[in-house]
Amino acid sequence: MLPSIERPKKLPVVLSRSEVKQLLKTPKLLKHRLVLAMPYGCGLRCFELRNLQLKDLDFDRGMLHIRQGKGRKDRYVPLAEMQVRGLKTYILAENPTTWCFTGYDREGKTVPLSARGVQWIVKEARKHSGIKKEVTTHSLRHSYATHLLEMGLDIISVKDLLGHADIQTTLTYLHVAQLGRQKPFSPLERLYDRK
Repeated sequence: MLPSIERPKKLPVVLSRSEVKQLLKTPKLLKHRLVLAMPYGCGLRCFELRNLQLKDLDFDRGMLHIRQGKGRKDRYVPLAEMQVRGLKTYILAENPTTWCFTGYDREGKTVPLSARGVQWIVKEARKHSGIKKEVTTHSLRHSYATHLLEMGLDIISVKDLLGHADIQTTLTYLHVAQLGRQKPFSPLERLYDRK
């Protein structure tokens, strides 16, 4: 019997903090900026973003209730103050009734924003922002996890915020986060130092 061959382990695409800022300010519509801010600011998967309802927003506590995420698990994640302000402004202007982010079906009825709609918003923002990396809702989620680790949050808290069942899934981010006592560098940086 042949030994099993391990699948190649691909590391996630992670945007820098300046790339995230650039991406978030690119769309003209507040709704589109919020659609981008939710996967990065709360670590949402695309289907979690699409299923978000008004009743899931707890502005008083600054929390977002994610219902029936992957593995049919609920979780709470913090909302940034700027997200709260943006969501309040958006809700006041757009007046959604059930779903936070909506689109229209063929009959013109309001429905939750489609996966294609979310992908279009992300693709257009990337194109107009000038960012060359591949950007998806999932790369925004990857950036969320990586940046939290780089900002000092522990791996167990990141695992819980992401809704991972297994810590092994979360450990991937340790390979892309720039952690440790000394930030990694290229030897070329110091080759010509005058020390």
